[in-house]
Amino acid sequence: MMTLNKILLFSFLAIFTSCNGQEKTNTSKDSNASKLSPTVISSFKPIPLAPDFDTTLVSQYIRSIFQDTKGHLWFGTIGQGVVRYDQKTLRYFSNPDGFINTSVFAINEDKKGNLWFGTDAGVYKYDGKTFRNYNQKDGLNSIDITRKGILVDKSGTIWVGTHGGVYRYDPASDSFSLFQQLPPINVAGIMEAQNGNIWFASSNKGVFRYNGKTITNIAEKEGLGENYAGGIAEDKDGNMWFTMKNGICKYDGKTFTEYTAKDGLGGTEFWGIIIERSGIIWVTARGSTTRFDPSLDKTDPKAFTVFTPNDGLNCCVQSMFQDKSGNMWWGAGSGLYRFDGKRFYQVKKKGPWK
Repeated sequence: MMTLNKILLFSFLAIFTSCNGQEKTNTSKDSNASKLSPTVISSFKPIPLAPDFDTTLVSQYIRSIFQDTKGHLWFGTIGQGVVRYDQKTLRYFSNPDGFINTSVFAINEDKKGNLWFGTDAGVYKYDGKTFRNYNQKDGLNSIDITRKGILVDKSGTIWVGTHGGVYRYDPASDSFSLFQQLPPINVAGIMEAQNGNIWFASSNKGVFRYNGKTITNIAEKEGLGENYAGGIAEDKDGNMWFTMKNGICKYDGKTFTEYTAKDGLGGTEFWGIIIERSGIIWVTARGSTTRFDPSLDKTDPKAFTVFTPNDGLNCCVQSMFQDKSGNMWWGAGSGLYRFDGKRFYQVKKKGPWK
C-alpha cells in the first residue's frame, strides 16, 4: 500500500511535469557563479523525482522559502528535506539528521529561535541541534501540514494549518490541540494582520477572521476560497487580498474589488499571492506569474505585467518570498529563481546567489 508521502509525490509530478516550460538562465550572472558558490553539505543521497532529474539544482520542487533571524535562507523541498543557505554553505537536512520526512510545505521561527517545519507527516521543531517530530501522539490528528500553514503570531502562539483544521501549540504540555472555534477546514494559508487579527484562508469554505474572541466567516463572495491552493496577503493600507477561483480580490473590510484575467491577470487556476514591501503584488497561476501595480488604474497597460516560461520562469510557481534585503525569490517546478527587474534567472547550487 502506498504511503501518503509517496502519493503526494506522484501527484505533484503529475501536475508539474506538464508545466515544465523551457527555462532560460541569465548567463552573465552564471559567469560569476564560481566566486559565490557555497559549499554543499548533505548526508544523504536524494531520490530522483523524475528521469531527467537535474542534480545541479538546489532542488527540483521548492514548496516553501523562509529567512530566519540570523539571515539564513531555508528552502522546503519535495524529496530532499529542508535546505539552509548561510552565504558560505548549502546544507541539506534529512533522514540522517533526524528529519525523517523529506517534503516540506511550511517554515517559520518562534521567539526562542526554534525553526518549525510543516510536512505531510506532521510538524518538526529544530533547536539548532536536533529535530523533534510532532504527530498524532502529540495532538495533531491531521498531520498533513499545508502550504504557508505555520504562523507564529505576535504573542508567540504557534498556529498550524492542516487539511483537516487548525491546531495550536501548548509549550507547557509540548503538544498541539485543535482550535475548535473553526470548522474542520482545508487550510490554504494563515497570517496575522497589522491589527492583530488572525486570518485563515481555506480552499473549501472561504476565509475566516479571528479577532481573539470571535470567528467571522467571509464566504459570501462567489468564488472566494474555492480555488485549488488559495492565497492571502495584506497591503500597507490594511486591505486584505485573497486569491479566488478566477482571480484575486481586495477586501477593505466592507467591500470586495475583483481582478480577473479580463483585467490583465495571466494564467488560470490562481494559486499564490504576495505583496512586496513596495506595494507591488505578485500572483501565481497555471501558465504564468503576474506582476501587478495596484497604484495604477487597472486600465493602465503598465498595471499588469505577465511573465511566462519565455521570460525565464517555469510556469508552476509553488512559493514566493521577499527577504530582508528586499530580494524576491521564487520556488518553481524546476528549482529556485530570482528576478533582475526584467526577467527571471535560475539559481542553482553554484549560484548565482547575488
